[in-house]
Amino acid sequence: MSSASASASGSSGRRRLTAYQYAIETLRTEILQGKLKAGDRLRQDDLARRLEMSTTPVREALRTLVSEGLVFFDVHRGAVVRGLTIDDVNELYRLRKTLEPMMAEQAMATLREDDIAQAEALHLEMVATSDVVKWTELNQAFHAALWASQDESRLAHLIKTLRDASGPYIALSLYMRPVHVDVSNQEHQKMLDEYRARDIAACRRHTVDHLDATLHIIIKAIEQTEAEAAAPN
Repeated sequence: MSSASASASGSSGRRRLTAYQYAIETLRTEILQGKLKAGDRLRQDDLARRLEMSTTPVREALRTLVSEGLVFFDVHRGAVVRGLTIDDVNELYRLRKTLEPMMAEQAMATLREDDIAQAEALHLEMVATSDVVKWTELNQAFHAALWASQDESRLAHLIKTLRDASGPYIALSLYMRPVHVDVSNQEHQKMLDEYRARDIAACRRHTVDHLDATLHIIIKAIEQTEAEAAAPN
């Protein structure tokens, strides 16, 4: 497998990937599925040999994983897998449940037809995909579209930071329980209807319910991953 391109293994017939794409998908999946565990060092040379590519795409993949919150750089140890913890996700969602209903109310007051149209287009893409990573990215864009009229507010920047930090947890929950995608798609359709009707009270309630349901699934996914990692081989 060259550094210019890499082909996903297996007989799924997936299109050829660049070396960076192959590296990021492989490492992200191994972290989310617990094959790479919290505290594991990620040495570029070792990963490059295992993935049969140069260190350049591996370095780029590690930078992306840092931005996603799955990896952090330690001064003495280099790149290290960050653990996904229940305490961390509880704090993230406690803050989101406080701020996002406020954002829903503010955004609804300044909502534009173009914002709804963009959110609807993203929703259709989410319904059509079975790719967890792509769905997670579309999910972020979907909510951002509904809140686009408030994009420059301080509240929007705070929420974006919290949502970005939640990304790895959401991806983990979808890997462990793919059916959650269908449930979330249905909830997003309901959310679109509420925004279209400018139903502030319903949208505030639904926002909290949606976050609570996602948090519950994430906690179950973390517990399952920890149990599987602790089980004897």
